[in-house]
Amino acid sequence: MSSSDTHNIYRVLVFPAGTEIGLEIFASLKDCKGVQLFAAGQDITNHAQFLYQEYHIIPSVHDAHYIDALNNLIHTHNINFIFPAHDDAIVALARDKNKIAATVLTPSLHTCTITRAKSLTYHALHTVVPVPKLFNDTIDAHEYPVIVKPDKGQGSLGVTLIHNHDELQHALSSTNDGIVCEYLPGDEYTIDCFTHRQQGVLFAGARIRMRMRNGIAVHTRTVDLPEALEYATAISRCLQLHGAWFFQAKRATDGTLTILEVAPRIAGSMATHRMQGINFALLTILEAQGYPLNLLINPGHVIVDRALHSRYRHTIRYSKVFIDLDDTILFNDQVHLGTIQLIYQSLNQNKQVILLTRHKGDLQGTLSRHRLIGIFDTIIHVNPNQKKSQFITSSDAIFIDDSFAERMDVAQNCNIPTFDLHMISLLLEGTYDASI
Repeated sequence: MSSSDTHNIYRVLVFPAGTEIGLEIFASLKDCKGVQLFAAGQDITNHAQFLYQEYHIIPSVHDAHYIDALNNLIHTHNINFIFPAHDDAIVALARDKNKIAATVLTPSLHTCTITRAKSLTYHALHTVVPVPKLFNDTIDAHEYPVIVKPDKGQGSLGVTLIHNHDELQHALSSTNDGIVCEYLPGDEYTIDCFTHRQQGVLFAGARIRMRMRNGIAVHTRTVDLPEALEYATAISRCLQLHGAWFFQAKRATDGTLTILEVAPRIAGSMATHRMQGINFALLTILEAQGYPLNLLINPGHVIVDRALHSRYRHTIRYSKVFIDLDDTILFNDQVHLGTIQLIYQSLNQNKQVILLTRHKGDLQGTLSRHRLIGIFDTIIHVNPNQKKSQFITSSDAIFIDDSFAERMDVAQNCNIPTFDLHMISLLLEGTYDASI
């Protein structure tokens, strides 16, 4: 994906980290060698607080003192790069680049200001690529339907389809900074792009937006779009874009692909193209340092369907895991991926893993056949007349077993937490938090 194996340590702050943008940046960089991620944002409940070991509270960019708080965080943790993860933050950090003690990963303030407003974007691009026709509040009857939307909105908030004059007046009176645009009835696309300042547009991949929720494409599919690279090249040159960015477009009545908006940032559903090899966040860091880049893209197409993903905090502390074999580690005669993940997660955390099983037959043969030899600290093969609880002498332990009777026995006699398979997500997707 990149030009060479660089060995620098990139200490990257995502701010505000809890947005959909921030969550995609996290997913993009969390497994990258040499990248250390940090989260910051307001003191409000958000998903980033469940992803990062530390979430740093700093004011929003609308607070006059946010730069001081941001710089204190930068100096304390030796931050190299900042990814703005909200449209307002992009403009503010671009404006304040010279006051911030780390590299802000945005284009120029001029570019960020233009792309923050749809009217400015359309004005800048109208001679470059097709853009929607803009109307004032006096529209001929034959022009309906039209769209009213905030000039500086995000997602689909405040977007209204208008069919007549009365609806138009009502929408304009209730929409802050509203603009009136030509209605585009065709398919809607997002074109995920990456531009290198010296090499030009290296990627312009389209995906069709098939299902939306709050303006976010939750079902999207990569597609071949003939105009994608031509449009991306023209837009990138006109607006002097670099790093990761995207534009959205729809087909007009006559089939012309027409620009809806341009954004100089990561998009939440860029994961679709990331799965083909384009790590937009990592590429943006490398581009900021001037490295020449090459891309490696897997062929074919990808569909992503996004849904809520649960993360947890809990107050369960343990140093030992007692775990059953049949119908727990082995499920339908296959290794259960969730339990094997939990075993190795426990080993990585220096917890002991003890196999506690009533397996009938050749236990070593079964473990060997499923390649489970050597992963347990201890193996206890329980006889039919023995209770599993009698082998558990630690109070800082947990017990995992598919049998309710076994779990009840252990819970009553050992007074430790017990888990069935459907519960282990708490351990895999959760973190200990004594403050709960």
